[in-house]
Amino acid sequence: MLKLLLKKQMTEIFRNYFYNPKKNTARSKAGIIGYIILFIAIMAGLLGGMFTYLSMILCAPLSAAGMDWLYFALMGLLSVLLGVFGSVFNTYSCLYLSKDNDLLLSMPISVNVIMASRLLTVYLMGLMYSIVVILPAVIVYWVTATVSAGVILGGLLLILLISAFVLTLSCALGWVVAKISLKLKNKSFITVIISLAFFGGYYFFYFKAQTLIQDLLANASVYGEKIKGAAYPLYLFGRVGAGDAFAMAVVSAVVMALFGLMWVLISHSFLKIATSSGNTAKKVYKETAVKQKSIAAALLTKEFGRFTASPNYMLNCGLGIILLPIAGVMLLWQGGTVISVLNEIFGERAGCVPVLLCATVCTLASMNDMTSPSVSLEGKSLWLMQSLPVTPWQVLRAKLSMQMILSGIPALFCTACIAFIYPFTPLELLLAVLVPMLYVLFSALFGLFLGLKMPNLNWTSEITPIKQSAPVTIALFSGFGYTVLLCAGYMFLNGWKLSFVGYMSLFGAVTLGLCGLLYFWLKKRGSKLFAGL
Repeated sequence: MLKLLLKKQMTEIFRNYFYNPKKNTARSKAGIIGYIILFIAIMAGLLGGMFTYLSMILCAPLSAAGMDWLYFALMGLLSVLLGVFGSVFNTYSCLYLSKDNDLLLSMPISVNVIMASRLLTVYLMGLMYSIVVILPAVIVYWVTATVSAGVILGGLLLILLISAFVLTLSCALGWVVAKISLKLKNKSFITVIISLAFFGGYYFFYFKAQTLIQDLLANASVYGEKIKGAAYPLYLFGRVGAGDAFAMAVVSAVVMALFGLMWVLISHSFLKIATSSGNTAKKVYKETAVKQKSIAAALLTKEFGRFTASPNYMLNCGLGIILLPIAGVMLLWQGGTVISVLNEIFGERAGCVPVLLCATVCTLASMNDMTSPSVSLEGKSLWLMQSLPVTPWQVLRAKLSMQMILSGIPALFCTACIAFIYPFTPLELLLAVLVPMLYVLFSALFGLFLGLKMPNLNWTSEITPIKQSAPVTIALFSGFGYTVLLCAGYMFLNGWKLSFVGYMSLFGAVTLGLCGLLYFWLKKRGSKLFAGL
């Protein structure tokens, strides 16, 4: 039974490898093999290769300085961090708040067997992520440093201890996430905030990594002494990989004790959390007056509700909402430096800098493509919109309005910040505002045009129309192509000879013409297509 439950859990996690959500059918054997090979290439090739390279940079200098333990401590911490990140949300959804908890608990299956299958799933997921860091680190050390039986035993033990510690820590954090999740109301916004915080932290450390590594290697002995004095457990943790028998015994005992404590705590709380249905506090009905809305306002509210209810929709189709204000603030902070650098590079041709600034606004705005999947997201409930006493154009106009509002306001803010740092003339400023706004309109119209021409209403997961559909892909690449054309036409196709005002007027006029064609197509042909879906 344990083996069967474990197989079920792993099949659910890797469901998309065996099942095609677009066609609602099982994948072919060739497709399954292709997805598995791609997964292995990403995990072992990309991630494993990246951490192998990092291990090769750190191992030789630290080993030569007698700081082997610091090398294993650093790589071990990275392994734990990646392992926990890769499995903690799986722990939350798999161990505690799985959708089939009620079904399995109603069957003649021991609770301990169910819990063990869930823990093994979490363990395997944590091991999969942690091993791509620690295994290359151990192998690089064996190749670089002196190898003995104790060193080999220590390396293998370190891999096992890290996987066990990742399981323990993932279960603890997963329990916290599950408890918090049961109390939250706006889970979609919390998911978006956490995801954005992770992306921000990732890119911050990515760009600082080279400086941090150089500083570490230059001051390894100083940092090593501080760690040994202030964080002695971390020193023992690193000594395990170097083959220290005392460290292996102490760290093994501590990790096993923590794992035992975690098992006891989960055993006592598993049933309570698994059968929880969240905050079900009774609410007292209060009679309130409901304001009547116009049809346009009601449809727009519905579109906003759909957008804000889905973290996937917000993260994948609305990233520009966050990036545009951030870019504006950064320009206010470091705008003088940016303008001076751009003037040094492109100063020979007048007007290049303001064109680049306008193109930057358009590039960030192109990351908003809410209209592209909006028709497909109606899915099998499309008939509800078609059965309402509203015209198809009113429905389509609400989808356009949502993107215009969510893209236009941040784009205006970013353009206003540019106006503070660059000395535009009144006519140049008007064009610097007008062209990005026309692009925002064009991207909304073009995305809706693609969504109507290539709808996918038979999806089983909303991620399919949001990330894996042709309209979204074409809209994104077209947006980037627009900004490339804006810059290339000015700098390399003699657009600079027209001056900034002449070139931007011409580009804006062409964009306005395209917007007009798309608008009238959507109002007439697009409305008929929507009604006939």
